Amino acid sequence: MKNSPLTRHPGNPILSAKDIPYEANLVFNAGVVKHRGRYVMLFRDDYNYTKEMFDDWAAGKGELHAPSCRIGLAFSDDGVRWKPEPRPILEAGLASEIMGEKVAHAYDPRMTVIDDEIYFTFAVNTCAGDNRCGLVKTRDFRTLEPVTATLPNNRNVLLFPERIGGFYYRLERPFAGDAGDIWISKSPDLRFWGDHKRLLDRRTLSFCNSKIGPGAPPVRTERGWLTLFHTVTEVEKPLYSWETPYKEWHSKYGMGLMLLDLDDPLKIVGMHAEALLEPEAPYELEGFRGSVIFPGSMIPEPDGTVKIYYGAADTVECLATARLSDLLDLCQPA
Repeated sequence: MKNSPLTRHPGNPILSAKDIPYEANLVFNAGVVKHRGRYVMLFRDDYNYTKEMFDDWAAGKGELHAPSCRIGLAFSDDGVRWKPEPRPILEAGLASEIMGEKVAHAYDPRMTVIDDEIYFTFAVNTCAGDNRCGLVKTRDFRTLEPVTATLPNNRNVLLFPERIGGFYYRLERPFAGDAGDIWISKSPDLRFWGDHKRLLDRRTLSFCNSKIGPGAPPVRTERGWLTLFHTVTEVEKPLYSWETPYKEWHSKYGMGLMLLDLDDPLKIVGMHAEALLEPEAPYELEGFRGSVIFPGSMIPEPDGTVKIYYGAADTVECLATARLSDLLDLCQPA
């Protein structure tokens, strides 16, 4: 995008299925933190799900089925070159134990460091037919301690990295059908959540015409909590998708930017008036579902830049960078 201060990394995608030492077909929508001097990534791994499966079906061979989803773990010294662990960290069996009910898939992790402990949320599809989010904490990724879980239907749940006025806060997207706005709630202990309020109404935005949802956990700045979110625009012309001709794909996902008050995050104090990033690169336009950018993490660096990690085309994980000051300047008073 001509007016965006973001620069796509020249090595994109920075993580894809070919990098994973176990079965993987789609690697995307990761959560990333910088912890104790190194970068940590939890990524979504969809497997047993290939373009060839759709091509065979279109040719009258084989059957279609939903992907299997789990969460993998990788580490990096520079935030660009990643070394995945030899096995997933969270699969359906362990997710079922954490959630207290049988689930079919675990996916879309989001990480936050609070008081030197790593907390991460993840979404599940339950065998009862709904969606929920779980929250766990860990110090070493060997032991995952359950903290809480949402009611159905709620997705894109992510935590603020510190207490505000004595409370923990989270962003979330409860939904019914295709509707979706960004909500905020608070908790005294990370277990019991209440005082739910709609933070951002999708109908107030000029650069999308469908649902929105939280993207990356907010980052504290001198001007407020800098916050990335995802937007969905329904377009008339079908977009690239493996699923064609099974069904057409019309949803274009982009990245939005807003600024929340430091002391009262229920107040939006700044908003970028257009999309911060929209699909343009080949790896964003073509994949399992093309024309998708889905932000998952924003890491501030000592040199005044930020690393923004995002899933592309529901297929690969990518990186963009920007000056923090440039992003703040985009957030005009709301």
